[in-house]
Amino acid sequence: MRKPLRLGVLAGVVLLAVGGASAPAAAHRPGRWCSSRPATTAALHDLTTTHRLAGAAIEVQGPDCGRWSAASGRADLRTGRPMRVDERIRIGSSTKTFTATVVLQLVAEGRVGLDAPIETYLPGLVRGNGHDGRRISVRDLLRHTSGLPDHVDALDWDHVDRWRYQSFSPGELVAMALAQPAPGAGWHYSTTNYVLAGLIVERVTGRDIGVEITRRIIGPLGLSDTYWPGDSVRIRGAHPRGYALAGAERRRDMTEFNMSYGGAGGALVSTLADQNRFFAALFGGRLLDPVRLAALTQTVPADPDRLWPAARYGLGIISTPLADCGGSLYWGHGGTTPGFRTLGGVTADGRRAQLVVNDEPASYESWQALSATLHAALCEAR
Repeated sequence: MRKPLRLGVLAGVVLLAVGGASAPAAAHRPGRWCSSRPATTAALHDLTTTHRLAGAAIEVQGPDCGRWSAASGRADLRTGRPMRVDERIRIGSSTKTFTATVVLQLVAEGRVGLDAPIETYLPGLVRGNGHDGRRISVRDLLRHTSGLPDHVDALDWDHVDRWRYQSFSPGELVAMALAQPAPGAGWHYSTTNYVLAGLIVERVTGRDIGVEITRRIIGPLGLSDTYWPGDSVRIRGAHPRGYALAGAERRRDMTEFNMSYGGAGGALVSTLADQNRFFAALFGGRLLDPVRLAALTQTVPADPDRLWPAARYGLGIISTPLADCGGSLYWGHGGTTPGFRTLGGVTADGRRAQLVVNDEPASYESWQALSATLHAALCEAR
């Protein structure tokens, strides 16, 4: 999902200082290049000091030395509890990669046609107001070239408390989107695309997308800290609090939230370690055959205002150049929910990293700093 909260968020907003922000606590296994990562450590600490985000954590894994992780700042501003790397978080739009993987598995099984119109599976659902499911393919949904609006834009972000505990059905979300005018030609990021993809999975398999993600991905990969939350507004197990801006004066605790508004495009709860394991398995060929993996990575240019400069979008996956690594790419996704921002991915040589902050960046510079931290983690001492 795109950045959701619009509670007085402006470039240059001054945040309240996070009292007693701690230096990053690091844990690692010695190895050739990741036993010490000063640039990554400094960038992570910069997020909670210079940019004054509540807390930040990162986990890096690589083929040469295993796992390295670090955390900075606070998991809970009320108690002062330090941020940790091993707790559960909402991963937002990284859910899209899980959903796309399930759809492509169904394509491999001959149960879904990637270039078939979505009308084949959801007859009559996408019609009216200039929208027509007969002219939209499954591929269009997965790569955001459907031309459909985003229901997330229709939600009342100025009065979040009126609906943050509400349960939305996929049908309600689709109707919300279709009531909006078409966004125009070209690439347009829309979580509604993935709500529809989830409905296709349900129509074909007879099971909810959360069930299919669990049985096809979470279970086989042993992602013990990843789960589909359904209508539960709480995060099970140990987790940081998630904060969002409410004007320049204060932060709000947004940890409790019904994520049905994101559905197949943004509902999952996971950890940094589980996300690293998922992306490693995906690009290691454990979830998709070579033909379907090639389809996943066929990209189109993305709108930098909806993602970031030079990003290209495949089928539920984003490619991003790593200028500090000699122009190599990483493949991954990011996610924003009320209270959490995640970013991460994997490179061709198997290096992978996942980053989370439990706060809402208040300026463009803060958003850039998140990307810079991930790039440092993937490129440092390569």
